[in-house]
Amino acid sequence: MARLRYWKVTAEEIGVFAYDQERLLNWEIKCSKPDAERFVGVFLYKKGTPHDYESIKGVCLYHNNIDGNEVKSVTGMLAKKFGGKEIQKGERILLKGSRETYSAKEIGELAIQLEEHLGAKAVISLEFEGTTAEQLKDAGLPEAKLLPIPGE
Repeated sequence: MARLRYWKVTAEEIGVFAYDQERLLNWEIKCSKPDAERFVGVFLYKKGTPHDYESIKGVCLYHNNIDGNEVKSVTGMLAKKFGGKEIQKGERILLKGSRETYSAKEIGELAIQLEEHLGAKAVISLEFEGTTAEQLKDAGLPEAKLLPIPGE
């Protein structure tokens, strides 16, 4: 079965999805400031995030043109919620060994918390494997936000 990506999902929309969490490969919440050049992203890869020559499991944060105090504040919020050991590499911060979640409800709640914390609108992307577009449609995911991944 192909991999399927859903993009431009809102925090409100994801709350009603009822997908098989085992099929969710990764998710990303991107919060852009009004000028779109400043943003914070939070993501989780089921198979781990590449770091040097190893794959590290845990929630990750990346940022662009964001004040250092604001980055520390968001990192602290994530560490409090998910735990993990903070590892920084450039504009990316990994919470190694943090609690992982693939729940639509919890991802939606996190997106809302980030929106409030950053004063920025969140956009969510979800990537699935081992399922079909029809099964995901039945789980509440909108066909209009499906972006098939070519070559699969």
